[in-house]
Amino acid sequence: MNILILGGGGREHAMAWAVRQNPKCDRLIVAPGNGGTAAIADPAQLDIEDASRVAAVAKREKIDLVLVGPEAPLVAGVADRLKAEGVTVFGPTAAAAQLEGSKAFTKGICDAASVPTAAWARFDDAAPAHSYIDQVGAPIVVKADGLAAGKGVTVAETAEAAHDALDALFADPGGSCVIEEMLTGEEASFFVLCQGETALPLGTAQDHKRAFDGDLGPNTGGMGAYSPAPVMTETVTARAMDEIIRPTLAEMARRGTPFEGILYAGLMIEDGAPKLIEYNVRFGDPEAQVLMMRLGAQALDLMQACAEGRLKEARVNWADDHALCVVLAAEGYPGAYEKGSRINGLSALPQTSDRMVFHAGTALEDGATLATGGRVLTATARGASLQEAHDKAYDLARRIDWPEGRFRSDIGWRALP
Repeated sequence: MNILILGGGGREHAMAWAVRQNPKCDRLIVAPGNGGTAAIADPAQLDIEDASRVAAVAKREKIDLVLVGPEAPLVAGVADRLKAEGVTVFGPTAAAAQLEGSKAFTKGICDAASVPTAAWARFDDAAPAHSYIDQVGAPIVVKADGLAAGKGVTVAETAEAAHDALDALFADPGGSCVIEEMLTGEEASFFVLCQGETALPLGTAQDHKRAFDGDLGPNTGGMGAYSPAPVMTETVTARAMDEIIRPTLAEMARRGTPFEGILYAGLMIEDGAPKLIEYNVRFGDPEAQVLMMRLGAQALDLMQACAEGRLKEARVNWADDHALCVVLAAEGYPGAYEKGSRINGLSALPQTSDRMVFHAGTALEDGATLATGGRVLTATARGASLQEAHDKAYDLARRIDWPEGRFRSDIGWRALP
């Protein structure tokens, strides 16, 4: 098979790593890729949100399967165009991708399908939004009603912080937001392969969004993750499927926009009862790194079965193992940070089925690996226990020679003794 992966982050490197282990993969292209994918795949420089261009490359390179990593190409309709051109693609249509593209759309689905979620209100103007905050008080959650790369959310502990978040959101014309009650409990990520109303639970994880140890500091795209999530017991998982996933898929199908691809539900669990925080229509990052580390070669089989309409035949073969990853970010991230610093020591690290450093914001220049983004590397490991995976991952992270980078020292604290 000739396979094209769209994206250039740690998620896409992890997907490429898993796909490469499958003997079905004859040729792999990652567009645009990064310094890590360059070692295992051919690069392709193209605008991955340009549906026509992506379709043209897929046809020219005789691609058998396209795997879409980020959300933006999906919302832009890349999957629609590929399907229209007869190219098999793993990812939802633009209409179905509104589950991530619009917070208000998802809330409307939840209301129609009686999915448990936070009370909410949507605003297109700043004044009524500020009045609403004054009325309901804090703590409260303020979300940009659109794509924000996982960072358009402010958990405001005070009314003043909520008003500041609104000012930032409405600083430019055309802004809109969703304001929600703040759910309490323990957060987890639940990944489900979907084909219309057919659903196959793929795995669970927990990530760490805050920049600093102790879950302090601003939200980021994610500073580390582990899988499976202990809070997602068999009972909680069954409730999430019955009360959240299946009603959502049924409502999407009823509206004529069936969902196909990976549905990533961010859940809040309190007293064994899950509530939906939000949906994403792609694998998470860094959750993909731990899921791919655990799935290995079968990840391709599962995504292919979903894309080809054979999900009812698919089965997930989980080993009794754990995975944990630690994100190495540029000093200053998620604020201002410098680009272009050199990363040393990577070539001496293991690249095995249980230990990998996945690249995100990197590039190769004259044989050197340079940091080009905020989240730059993900040290990832698998073990028989979470403690073993933790120790392996941190051993990898500490062996990387990059003075301009930093990482949290407490990934997995909820689940470790």
